[in-house]
Amino acid sequence: MKFKKLMAVALTTAMAAGVLTGCGNSAATTGSSAETKTESKAETKTDGGADSSAAAGDAVTINVTRATFNLANPDSAQVDKVEAAINDYIKDKINVQINLTDIGSGEYTDKANLALANGEINLLWTASWESVIGTNDLVPKNAVYDLTDMIQGTDLYNSMAEGQWEATKYDGKIYFIPVYKDNVEGYDLMARKALVDKYGWDMSKVKSLADIEPMLADAKAEGLKYPYLTQKTAMFYRYYINDFDFFTADATANWIAVDRKTNTVVDTILTDQYKEFCTLMAKWAEAGYISEDDVTKTTTDTTTQSQDWGISWWTDIPVNAEANSRYGQEVVMAPITDRWAHSTSALGSCYCVTANSTEEQAKACIDFMGLLYTDSKLADMYTFGIEGEDFTYDSNGQVVQTSEKYNHSMWESASATIVTPVAGEPANKAELYDDFNGGANTSCAAGFRLDKTPVEAQFSACQNVFETYGFPLENGGIASADVEATIEAYQAALDEAGYQDILKEFQAQYDAWKK
Repeated sequence: MKFKKLMAVALTTAMAAGVLTGCGNSAATTGSSAETKTESKAETKTDGGADSSAAAGDAVTINVTRATFNLANPDSAQVDKVEAAINDYIKDKINVQINLTDIGSGEYTDKANLALANGEINLLWTASWESVIGTNDLVPKNAVYDLTDMIQGTDLYNSMAEGQWEATKYDGKIYFIPVYKDNVEGYDLMARKALVDKYGWDMSKVKSLADIEPMLADAKAEGLKYPYLTQKTAMFYRYYINDFDFFTADATANWIAVDRKTNTVVDTILTDQYKEFCTLMAKWAEAGYISEDDVTKTTTDTTTQSQDWGISWWTDIPVNAEANSRYGQEVVMAPITDRWAHSTSALGSCYCVTANSTEEQAKACIDFMGLLYTDSKLADMYTFGIEGEDFTYDSNGQVVQTSEKYNHSMWESASATIVTPVAGEPANKAELYDDFNGGANTSCAAGFRLDKTPVEAQFSACQNVFETYGFPLENGGIASADVEATIEAYQAALDEAGYQDILKEFQAQYDAWKK
């Protein structure tokens, strides 16, 4: 019964997600303060995105849309105050004014995609791992502005090493503005320090997922709702990056990857590693270590800020202490993978100028981003809000975040070289990022950019199959005794959706790229 219930939930989710598969589509969404704000700001734009101010010398207004990860629901009134403060600060520095829209991360994909389709955005935050509006979605749909020539020699271009721009190129063109942060990929297991101290957990001895099972037993005995918190995330494509380069950078398409040992494109669903992982998740769920909330996606992005969990996962960064401030409690990390540099690792957080923007607006976006990446006061304001209301500086000149109305992190805001470190972080944070990025392994597939256009229909169909089978398999939603049979059914459903066409196409592309 549990499997049938979870399969029904997954199928419903997949059908809902399928409504917004392209930037040209639109769908009805429920009203919210963030959505209302997006719609009201769209009124300042006419003719598919042209700026309403035509007078020479007038400031160019650009619509900036970004996700909020640290708050469940952005406070639109406070966002308006931050917007006004930013515009007042930059008015004498650049000929640009911004309309700033924050959308909670849980609703971001749908609402940003709708606004994008309606031509209401000029500067959009995105990432390689985002669905629907991710970097691998936007380029094939011609939804992003080619900045290659326009960006050369600007303050924005000069704010980062040329290698950063090279790492983000698609077909030799610059479409994305990377947030300079950890541009390599690796993952840690993260435990709440209160539990580490109470039970004497030795996180230094954790080398594999199975090593935390005694700790999960302690967390369950503690009465925690989430001994192991998956954060409603299918983690195979993250935990197994030592074995595979998941060049799609998309959990919903983790059924295809490059095997690092053979340097070939493979069907990951048929690998021993996939069966091993799904079986482990199933056993953890049966032991009471994984909550059904993660499988039904009813946990929130702020669950990690509670004391309801024991161990979860974390994307490794140069200053992992950032998690303490993000989650409002101390945590202890244990590396679970190596760090890898690959085609999408520099695009884990980035911005793009939308294709509906005029040339004037595109230049204004570059000017704004150039100032954002070189002016510490603006970067702090954009990241943390208004000094004295949303944050303060301590005696060391570091940021103390105090607001429940406006709260962002460096990684999804601006360059690590310019955003002031949060209290408790090393003062030499920028240097640590340089060292971190330089110490990673380089993937055999680094530089490969897949083009799913020839098999786009099959690809989308297989993503829907993932929601039905893959997500519950990877979140403990299937009984351990049924894992093998469910994987077989999963593969059969993928094949019926056209998976073999995808595998053949991507193998051909990869073989051609290697030559």
